[in-house]
Amino acid sequence: MAKITFMGAGSTVFVKNVMGDTMLSPALNDSEICLYDIDSTRLRESKMMLDILNKNINKGRAKIKAYCGVKNRKAALKGAKYVVNAIQVGGYEPSTVIDFEIPKKYGLKQTIADTMGIGGIFRTLRTAPVMLDFAKDMESVCPEAWFLTYTNPMAMLTGAMLRGSNVKTVGLCHSVQVVGDALLGSFPAIKKKYKDIRTKVAGINHMAWLLEIKGDGKDLYPEIKAAAKKLVAAERKKSATLIPGNNKDTNKNGDLVRLELMLKFGYYITESSEHNAEYHPYFIKSAYPELIEEYNIPIDEYPRRCVNQIADWKKRSKELVSNTKLDHKRTHEYGSFIMEAIETGNPIQIGGNVLNHGLIPNLPSNAVVEVPCLVDTNGVQGCYVGDLPEQCAALNRTNINSQILTVEAVLTRKKDAVYQAALLDPRCASELTMDQTINMCDELIKAHGSFLPKYR
Repeated sequence: MAKITFMGAGSTVFVKNVMGDTMLSPALNDSEICLYDIDSTRLRESKMMLDILNKNINKGRAKIKAYCGVKNRKAALKGAKYVVNAIQVGGYEPSTVIDFEIPKKYGLKQTIADTMGIGGIFRTLRTAPVMLDFAKDMESVCPEAWFLTYTNPMAMLTGAMLRGSNVKTVGLCHSVQVVGDALLGSFPAIKKKYKDIRTKVAGINHMAWLLEIKGDGKDLYPEIKAAAKKLVAAERKKSATLIPGNNKDTNKNGDLVRLELMLKFGYYITESSEHNAEYHPYFIKSAYPELIEEYNIPIDEYPRRCVNQIADWKKRSKELVSNTKLDHKRTHEYGSFIMEAIETGNPIQIGGNVLNHGLIPNLPSNAVVEVPCLVDTNGVQGCYVGDLPEQCAALNRTNINSQILTVEAVLTRKKDAVYQAALLDPRCASELTMDQTINMCDELIKAHGSFLPKYR
């Protein structure tokens, strides 16, 4: 019987997905599940939901406990074999609002701000210290546990854990599993022609490359690119038909940024167009505001989602927490499959985030890369990929530069490293002067207050 501890268990929907998946695995369904959060209300709701699910789909085999508050954290972690991490430090208010509103004063527009850019940097700076506190506790009470982290910014937080602790850590994101379907979603006629779709993916999180996409053994890229060239040209010319308050164009394809990047750099990227619009200097430009409409880029998308999710939770909480007929089907999230492979020794392959260490030779060795990983009783092991196409590696490096400096800031607490991370960010560099970037960082540090450690 394994002990699984879920950090950030107030995220009820994600608890249902990952812990519900473990209940459907014969190797894991009798696990001890410990839920941990600092929000007692949300923790209680997750516990109620999981108790119902355990009864309905698992004959009550799992043993479920809840632990609230920092003083109970070690107890939640003690003896764990697996620790799942899904925390968000600072929440929508005040932290997400700060991450968007202060850069906006400097003319820096964002869409999601949870992976790269100034928002991603400061999300890392307030989240990594909390995760490293988890690591200290784990080194004390469960030193052999695997830390399966889903929290963004994935690359920077995974890097902070791997470079700042001895905890066995892998970063997990579901964009790898769905990238083939995402690309073919714009070309249903092509998808319909093939039964067996296979993909090969490697790079960095949210900017990993679909290096191969084959249908029944045939390379689909030539056919896809020919169709994409026509699609992008036609879609960019369409007039906007926006939904008021949502900044969404109902009359346009929603993936134009990724398709354009594929046409220019040769390969499709794992994460969505709204994400990738802010990882590059090409699409959100104050000098060319028309690009936002042309490429259907939803500015301020993440705050809008947060507001909607907060309002929606009042309804969904009843459906999940008090639903005595609650059911679950196993999802595509990697978490339960990793635990199952370690428990049984039946090997699987996943897409995981690990330190590079030569897996992609033309990316820095201290970068966190997203690569195929073998999972068995030895745990999660990154697989050698080889060099990326040079243009793909070059684009990755523009983001890696800022990621590595952000991790340096976390580990050294040097304010200069914060500045340097922001100065090296492609979006900041394309829009702001050096002085503006530094002033913006100072204002963000002050606004986040106690959510950040002291920098010298």
